[in-house]
Amino acid sequence: MPNQTVFPQDPQWSEEGTSRIPFWAYTREDLYKKELDRFFYNNHWCYVGLEAEIPHAGDFRRTVVGERSVIMVRDPDGSINVVENVCAHRGMRFCRERHGNAKDFLCPYHQWNYSLKGDLQGVPFRRGVKQDGKVNGGMPADFKFEAHGLTKLKVATRGGVVFASFDHEIESLEAFLGPSILKYFDRTFNGRRLKVLGYRRQRIPGNWKLMQENIKDPYHPGLLHTWFSTFGLWRADNKSELKMDAHFRHAAMISTRGQGGNNAEVVSGVDSFKDKMTLKDGRLLDIVPEAWWGGPTAVMTTIFPSLIIQQQVNSVSTRHIQPSGHGSFDFVWTHFGFEDDTPEMQERRLIQANLFGPAGFVSADDGEVIEWSQQGFTQKPSHRTVVEMGGLDIADTDHMVTETLIRGMYDYWRKVMGE
Repeated sequence: MPNQTVFPQDPQWSEEGTSRIPFWAYTREDLYKKELDRFFYNNHWCYVGLEAEIPHAGDFRRTVVGERSVIMVRDPDGSINVVENVCAHRGMRFCRERHGNAKDFLCPYHQWNYSLKGDLQGVPFRRGVKQDGKVNGGMPADFKFEAHGLTKLKVATRGGVVFASFDHEIESLEAFLGPSILKYFDRTFNGRRLKVLGYRRQRIPGNWKLMQENIKDPYHPGLLHTWFSTFGLWRADNKSELKMDAHFRHAAMISTRGQGGNNAEVVSGVDSFKDKMTLKDGRLLDIVPEAWWGGPTAVMTTIFPSLIIQQQVNSVSTRHIQPSGHGSFDFVWTHFGFEDDTPEMQERRLIQANLFGPAGFVSADDGEVIEWSQQGFTQKPSHRTVVEMGGLDIADTDHMVTETLIRGMYDYWRKVMGE
């Protein structure tokens, strides 16, 4: 008979540190449920959208925090509310549209009505129905509207970006990001009014953490992505920095194209390097420096657990990680520019956006390798990954040949998860 895999009843992380990550960290349903509770529903700010997506009173957009459907809406007073998309009466997800404009929220099942702040303001037949000289039915006399509103999330906005949390005792957004990462957040979202240019959406059959890992991994871009190695967008010898917050949960990968060495060895032995590849449209990579960059031509910022902020050349976007089971997640790209962009810059941002997204010249590779990784984890659940490039330490660096950011993320993950 073939060898059978023995599944431990209560597997433990057998290695010290975080340089060997067990495959079961990506495949166990019990861990996934625990992750949702500890990372998405408690103690963390999660990305829900951009203020520019709901510019007018009543504008709303349906989104998620973890697996829980929520609605981001612009209140008549100009503030932004985020409420859970679950009717307080019978639990129906009452909002089906992805976006729109409304003066209030109405559940179609029994037509309970809520204000845009989530307060209950109408219950059909609350006082019953008069029939044959008497009143039949109705809610109890002590029924209180204020006790039956929608679940309201705490909301924080900064630079036009909207975060929300089910945890109303959470620290401020600024404290959550920490000064090092806040610097790079504010670099992109510096107060200029944002303009949404478009969306992309894909479902990737892999554990949600793999996308956080992917954007904390500077080791792979010049190896996996033909575009990066061939055209120098992200080479191992570019001038670069890796930064983390004090908890190692958030990170920024910073690179400046053409500011490294001219070391032929960096690309000569790389399988993805195509020295004869040329572009028919140079605008895809023709960088126009922008004042807000402050030098770097690419900064990829990961805000744990749900957000990636991308600036690659003149293309900027948010990428929203939306878990859907331990082996799948939705990945939503919001491409944006700025209200004061010239028409030429807006066109440039749109052209360069073709590098990214589900069918992007670069990003399509990431979706595939995440899927294949998840297949490997499922096939051999008792094995582990090796994340030892650059040593075993966890620290900011001034080079790309390291996996320190992944080790840092799992240092934080282990502390919060107790694994």
